[in-house]
Amino acid sequence: MTSDDPADAVGVGPWAGPWPDDPRLDPGLLREGDRRNVVDKYRYWSVEAIVADLDTRRHRLHIAIENWQHDLNIGSIVRTANAFNVGAVHIIGKRRWNRRGAMVTDRYVRIEHHPDVDDLAAWAAAEGHPLLGIDNLPVAEPIESAALPAAAVMVFGQEGPGLTDAALAACSAHLSIAQFGSTRSINAAAAAAIAMHAWVRQHAELSRD
Repeated sequence: MTSDDPADAVGVGPWAGPWPDDPRLDPGLLREGDRRNVVDKYRYWSVEAIVADLDTRRHRLHIAIENWQHDLNIGSIVRTANAFNVGAVHIIGKRRWNRRGAMVTDRYVRIEHHPDVDDLAAWAAAEGHPLLGIDNLPVAEPIESAALPAAAVMVFGQEGPGLTDAALAACSAHLSIAQFGSTRSINAAAAAAIAMHAWVRQHAELSRD
């Protein structure tokens, strides 16, 4: 059941008061209102202005996702990557991916494409970012007790099969998330959120705006 009460609407309505002289603001949003899922700081800002501001404080953590099958989790991982303002999201494999779960947040995230794992590994080596494979493997170190590098690329596989052999071989470290129940694995998007937050706990400046 939906409500017609304007007070229940997400965001803000048309701009009230003197017309602002701020180049970051979008004239269309000022006229019609801003119902996007953005933090209050970015109300009425254009997409370009938001991206430019995010670029000034992106983290040194990058996220890579193997894209070999139709996986709805990719969009959800991108949405979480936006929430943590990672340096970029790297899609390995198919250039096209399911954006539904991203909820339009892919507009604000730097998305890079790599045709295969070797191409990602070459980029990461040039940038000095070690590849960290996130998968529930017997040889993996628990992420809860691992010292995570400040500059890194967390690599995630597809829901079900996990990381490919090529990705596992390219990673300099393998990390797992502690589990205590009967299920063999947790949802890929949930695992990505947990892993990103583990990095945030060690390296993010929590006083940032």
